[in-house]
Amino acid sequence: MTLIKSISGIRGTIGGTPGDSLSPIDIVKFSSGFTLWARNNSDHKSIVIGRDARPSGEMVNSLVVGAITALGMEVIDLGLSTTPTVEMAVTRLKAAGGIIITASHNPIEWNALKLLNHRGEFVSSKDGQEIIQLSESAIDFSGVGDLGSISSNAVSLTDHIEEIIELPRVNRDAIAGANLKVVVDAVNSCGGFAVPQLLEALGVSNINKLHCEPTGIFPHNPEPLPENLTDISNELKEGEYDLGIVVDPDVDRLAFVCEDGSMFGEEYTLVAVADYILSSQTGNTVSNMSSTRALRDVTERNGGQYFASAVGEVNVVEKMKEVEAIIGGEGNGGIIYPELHYGRDALVGIALFLSHYVEKKMKLSTLRASYPQYFMAKKKISLTAETNVDGIIADLEQQYSNHVLNKEDGLKIDFDDSWVHLRKSNTEPIIRIYTEAQTNSEANKLADGIITEIDTLLASTA
Repeated sequence: MTLIKSISGIRGTIGGTPGDSLSPIDIVKFSSGFTLWARNNSDHKSIVIGRDARPSGEMVNSLVVGAITALGMEVIDLGLSTTPTVEMAVTRLKAAGGIIITASHNPIEWNALKLLNHRGEFVSSKDGQEIIQLSESAIDFSGVGDLGSISSNAVSLTDHIEEIIELPRVNRDAIAGANLKVVVDAVNSCGGFAVPQLLEALGVSNINKLHCEPTGIFPHNPEPLPENLTDISNELKEGEYDLGIVVDPDVDRLAFVCEDGSMFGEEYTLVAVADYILSSQTGNTVSNMSSTRALRDVTERNGGQYFASAVGEVNVVEKMKEVEAIIGGEGNGGIIYPELHYGRDALVGIALFLSHYVEKKMKLSTLRASYPQYFMAKKKISLTAETNVDGIIADLEQQYSNHVLNKEDGLKIDFDDSWVHLRKSNTEPIIRIYTEAQTNSEANKLADGIITEIDTLLASTA
């Protein structure tokens, strides 16, 4: 069993003992600590919550509601909802903060509490530490006369979509006029109703809904990687579609599949959307340091400047604000468009991407081929409690000391035509190893070489 406390929230597996998993006791404890923090840092009296469709969601939701109301705060429960919808609802409804009950791309046995401040943005590392400390402290709950109330809000998704449609760079008329035929894979979670509702608002009526029943029973691994997307790829190969759209369970990650069933590549979701935004407005861009160099290339080609941040949405947002970026995000298909809000949002990503696609008037595979060609390998090594990650990174740092190194987040080693980034995950007990090179074989060879070196280091310390 696993319980992880990080900048990505409180995440763990369901079942097991308190302190070693996301148990009911841990859910109440951390929800209470967050509620105290929100109450201390805002004059607002409510907290917005929403959840993805995974089976543990209702149980976790009930415990979160109980903890919040037991501390005298009001709950605005959006029910089944997307992460970006909750983020936007926090500011629209003038709440003190928000809790999103979702483990994002993690498998079905996981769930999590994603924590938002009063701006609808993920709490900072400093605030997260304060919340954890409050969670571990003695908590004085409210008496019966001071308990909080519970209300629902069923229109938040509609409001979210309406704000997207009204964005100047969303070309609804062109999208509607293109008579697109699309396939949507929403991994049987909230994207199953949110993405079709958005598409219909954009004037897209020919929608093949694949895995769009929000049962929470994932038909495949929910992370939108090529090896998990064989169903939609085969559907596109067999039918006459323009493109496929894939989202993760809480709809903050976005990937596209080309008309021939090939992958557009989640790394290139941000590249394409940034190219579209930068084509009419010169500005800066940001992605995390595990993202493709293609964003840098596209940004510089359009006269802007590219900046890299540490991994994690809160770090990307912080860097975007610092350099006044007009578009940014993460290479995992996360689009952050400040004109709407500072959060990864697959729905606004879809609207901007489709605007770009219909204006280009070319097949999606042709559009993909127009961008700088880089290939990434994304691999991982499972950790045990005894694994000394810092020691491994220090050894590799010494070994590659004659190369350009970045130690802001784990270790990134830059070579002339490639790079490798290894870091401890915020969301799983693993070391993530990302590489990028000019061919797929080179990227995989680089990743496998680093894994072999780590295995050798682990064996030498066993």
